[in-house]
Amino acid sequence: MTKLKRMLKREQIIAWGQIIGGCLIGALAYPWFLVPNHIAPGGLTGLATVLNYLFGLPVGTTSLVLNIPLFLVGYRSMGGMFAVRSLAATLLFSLFIDALPLPCLTQDPMLASVFGGALLGIGLGLILRAGATTGGTDMAARMVHKLIPHLTVGMILFAIDGIVVVLAGIYIHIEHALYAFISIFVSAQAINLVVDGLTTEKACYVITSATDQVRTQVMSELNRGVTLLSAKGGYSGEERPLLLCVVSAQEVARLKLIVRRADEKAFVFISDAHEVLGEGFRQLNAEE
Repeated sequence: MTKLKRMLKREQIIAWGQIIGGCLIGALAYPWFLVPNHIAPGGLTGLATVLNYLFGLPVGTTSLVLNIPLFLVGYRSMGGMFAVRSLAATLLFSLFIDALPLPCLTQDPMLASVFGGALLGIGLGLILRAGATTGGTDMAARMVHKLIPHLTVGMILFAIDGIVVVLAGIYIHIEHALYAFISIFVSAQAINLVVDGLTTEKACYVITSATDQVRTQVMSELNRGVTLLSAKGGYSGEERPLLLCVVSAQEVARLKLIVRRADEKAFVFISDAHEVLGEGFRQLNAEE
């Protein structure tokens, strides 16, 4: 087996492990926190939670039934591997929600919304990292976006989640709808944390008249690589190199000191750089 094949096989194993683990973790949020407290955190599973309250229908099975027509309509636009992984994730997620005979951990709706949202977000984040989705509103939003391109997928998702929460407010109680908004917010933060990672490196851009001095000192003092990009002043029209350097958050202060010592009139802007791979950071083929 070649090195590339071994790498691809390893990535497949990691991806399926993340899907299974994500489905299990996300599903725990429902029997432990969300369903007993009638919190519907948006999406088709949230709609299934409302139907569970009204008619006693099982949340997992109802969510799966609601997802089937969306998969039938949207699978062609998803791509082969993404479709297979998403279908598996949807089936496992729905199965785990109904199959886990777990007791409710709290009757406090605030605790339930926070911890339920966190568990759900961690689970969905792992599924997204594996290149899959649990179907539902993601596919619905993509289909609506194709019909109405000026509406972004994010806007459509927010609208769908809002409709589900409003239904929860109408048919369950307005307080439960408010708790659902808390759960959605916490879930979104947890998803971002899992997908982007705990560590955030910084991409630093520097325009200075002391280009060579700054470049040399960054490489010698911080032991970081520096890339020279061609840039032209919009007002002056002068050609001036732009320095690009990616450093850890702890190294930002040292980099600014290097620039300030070399040129107090330098122009610097710094942005977050998530998941930096390559020399000096995590290897490109490292396990996620």
